[in-house]
Amino acid sequence: MGDLRHPDPSETDMPSPGLAAGFNEREQKPEPPSRSRHAHPSGKAGHGRLTQVLRGLAFAVYFSLCCFIIAATQFIGAPLYFANREWFYAYMAMTKRSFALTTTVMTHMWGPTMMRISGDESVAGQIRPTKDGGVRFSFPERMVLIANHQIYTDWLYLWWIGYANRPGMHGHLYIILKESLKYIPIIGTGMMFYGFIFMSRKMATDQPRLAYRLNKLRQRRLDPRGKTYLDPMWLLLFPEGTNLSANGRRKSAQWAEKNGLRDPEHLMLPRSTGIFYCLCELKGTVDYVYDCTVAYEGIPRGKYGEEIFGLASTYFQGRPPKSVNLYWRRFRVADIPLDDQDKFDLWLREQWYKKDALMEEYLTTGRFPAMAGAETDFIETSVRTRYPWEILQVFTVVGICGLAWHNVRKLLHAASKGLGVSISLPVTGLLPLH
Repeated sequence: MGDLRHPDPSETDMPSPGLAAGFNEREQKPEPPSRSRHAHPSGKAGHGRLTQVLRGLAFAVYFSLCCFIIAATQFIGAPLYFANREWFYAYMAMTKRSFALTTTVMTHMWGPTMMRISGDESVAGQIRPTKDGGVRFSFPERMVLIANHQIYTDWLYLWWIGYANRPGMHGHLYIILKESLKYIPIIGTGMMFYGFIFMSRKMATDQPRLAYRLNKLRQRRLDPRGKTYLDPMWLLLFPEGTNLSANGRRKSAQWAEKNGLRDPEHLMLPRSTGIFYCLCELKGTVDYVYDCTVAYEGIPRGKYGEEIFGLASTYFQGRPPKSVNLYWRRFRVADIPLDDQDKFDLWLREQWYKKDALMEEYLTTGRFPAMAGAETDFIETSVRTRYPWEILQVFTVVGICGLAWHNVRKLLHAASKGLGVSISLPVTGLLPLH
């Protein structure tokens, strides 16, 4: 039974966001070799070729500038690590919030889409519409967040959920990533400052570093009144191990057939070892696991998200998904069988079958089930900041440091000039004596 936890022996059990997307169906008729460019579910390209180029340039300038400013902010605060660790982590949480603002504004300006949100009775009362047309989540400060991985931008929308939460959690999100991503210039260094967990995709190798990071996330601290507390934390895991692709979908089906398991039609079989280890390590410090089922409007049955909603389509051509649909569930950690990994493997697989049924309902009706215990069936809003000037927070530290340096230079220049006058006065005073 233990070997049923891994859909593919050549890969790791560690859930981590991938860079590919899409999945293949089991019994679908082959599609024509080519599709009209106008068959895109979001319609024709919203912009001409020249406009797309200009949008791409504007996108590159905006994103690069914000990332450079955030990186500079991180290096300015890096010495805090040696002075006071709590100040250091709080400072880096601030820079993490800056990146969340960057991607939120980026999505609002270049890839606007409607968020359609609902959930079952376990999250009743925790997701509410706001008077200004937004949404407010009331999820706890500490939780493990799991989700199916449709396309590579899933994490952007889930990070925005942290921004929409009260208290805001976009500065306390931790993601498990492929180790190769930390070598991306500027961004990779920034993610290391964020405390993200990088895995080589081999559990035997990764377990020590994972244990080290999880130990920090469960460490109790002492406030000035002598009371212990835990730092806020949302740990994001994608149990499928990577986003849906034809290759991953095929391997999942092969593993299911080999081991006599039912293969989900719209998802891949989840990998249990990584999430089981995380939950066991965090047990006693986290009360809930929140599950989000993600579906994008316009992905036909048997088609792949990466083929439709790529970077160019979403941000440059003006063809983002018409809606991103999120369905939420909550589980008590105390009710999850963490005493036996085989039982946990079965539990997780059963939850994935339920998610697969939710995906089937979405593909059939165009909606997830309505919100339980709420006046409205669905909350529909957009990815945006509450105030347009919030993006200026990204530039605050660098701006203050630049202004301070400018004033210091002026003071030094004035002091040097004043020093020169004081030296010349005695000299001119002595000249008549000669």
